[in-house]
This record gives sequence, structure tokens and C-alpha cells, in this order.
Amino acid sequence: MTAKIFTIAQQKGGAGKTTLVVHLGTYWASKKKKVCLIDIDPQGSLSFWYEMRLESVGESPSFQVRTVSGWRIESEIRRLADEFDVILIDSPPHAETESRIAVRAADLVLIPAQPSAVDVWATTPTLKLASDEGTDALVVLNRISQRSISLNEDVIARVKEMGADVAKSALRNYTAFSRSISEGKGVAEKHKTHNATKDIEALATEVWKRA
Repeated sequence: MTAKIFTIAQQKGGAGKTTLVVHLGTYWASKKKKVCLIDIDPQGSLSFWYEMRLESVGESPSFQVRTVSGWRIESEIRRLADEFDVILIDSPPHAETESRIAVRAADLVLIPAQPSAVDVWATTPTLKLASDEGTDALVVLNRISQRSISLNEDVIARVKEMGADVAKSALRNYTAFSRSISEGKGVAEKHKTHNATKDIEALATEVWKRA
């Protein structure tokens, strides 16, 4: 078994890295894939979510969250890649050594960005990091509003001007995403027929083919 490895990275905090990791990971787990989420962010949001999950859902050998730091990151990723179908890495919001290792190890780097100029500017260091490490990268629009189509199109145009690829699938601004996380679950588990789950399914299908 050799896992597909996705690193979720973004220079700017609050762009939705952990949200993306949780919802993609739980979606793939619902499709009977063995999933491991790796938390290398010192903030530890993913690890905190997993503690809530253990209380509400319980432990499963086919769905794990591991906290790794420092020199162990690279060897741990290689080891886990032989045990799981999918690995998602939640990286720190800055380009330190840990982020570089995670980007280097990935098949695909996902860069979440909200539809704002600040988020678009913040993607630049991560795009450069992925380019330097020779890893394919994809910008994922997050928390987009269906009422601001022109703004979304402007953001997409700005990202493409930077020479970056933008995922065709985006995540709309649904409270179902945050509600499910607050219960230690993913949206595909909590709201199986919700449009938010359809967004995650579309994104998961797209990035799986891309990696």
C-alpha cells in the first residue's frame, strides 16, 4: 500500500487548512479508505478536533490522527504511507522547515484561500515553496459566497495571473462545515445530503484524480 499524500498549506492563518483536512479526510474514510491525518501545526487545532472525535465517535484503526514534529516528520510520513490509503498533512501557517518537509513529501499541495485580495497575496510564498520543492499545487477557494459571483471570478483571475492552478471545485460558506467539526465529525458524516457534502465530494474527486 502506498498512500496518496496531500499537504494543506497556507501562509495566512484562518484560511481553512484544518477545515479542509478534516472534511476531506472524513469523506474518504466514509468511502472505506484508510486515512491518516498528520498534525504538524504547533497550534494543534486538528489534534484538538480529534480529541472531541474520540469522545463522540470513538477510535478506529482505519482513521487516525498523528501529531508529529521536528526531525521525525519525514520518516513518519514514509512509514505511514505504507499503512494507509490517504495521508493529509495539516501544516503550520508559515514556511518553516516542517512545512518544507511536508510539501516535499506530498503528491499534491492544496492551498485554501478565501475570496479576498489578502488571501490571494498570502498564497504567493506557499506557491513558491511548492515550486522550489517540485510539488504540484492547487489553490482551493474556501467560504465563497454564491451572491458574490463577480468577486469569486475576480479572485480566480488574480490567482491564475500568478501562474497558479485553481480547483474547479470550491467550498461554499455553509455553517454545516463548522457545526460538524464542533462535534468531532466531518460534514459527510453529519450532513450526508447537504450541499456542503456535495462540495467536499466534488473537491475530493477532483484532487484524487490530480494527485
